[in-house]
Amino acid sequence: MRLLKKTDILLIAILAAIPLGMLAFNAISAMNYDETRLVILKDGEIYGTYPLTDDRIIEIGDTNICEISGGEVKMTFADCPDQVCVHSARINSYGGSIVCLPNKIILSIENAEEDEDPNAPDAIAR
Repeated sequence: MRLLKKTDILLIAILAAIPLGMLAFNAISAMNYDETRLVILKDGEIYGTYPLTDDRIIEIGDTNICEISGGEVKMTFADCPDQVCVHSARINSYGGSIVCLPNKIILSIENAEEDEDPNAPDAIAR
């Protein structure tokens, strides 16, 4: 008695190939690690941009402190009452953002090759 037919094996192979393909796509996308940067917005304006390759501690005004370490960014201190930003997960070259609403601060990861023009459209709809 055969447990698996040829079509069963083919289906299993296809289903196994899908997550492996997604994993390979993520790994290839992450190779742009040197081209990503941290962009800090304070009160809606750019406070600073920093490469993820340099480890540093950044004081954002008198209210927040973030740290770049090992290609990851973490908010280490905030004087806001809820501390949501401090307990947020680290962000890295895969993208992401950390937001401190009370202090109006946004940490986000962007590709360094993106258009520098602040008036450029984010998307074009037809």
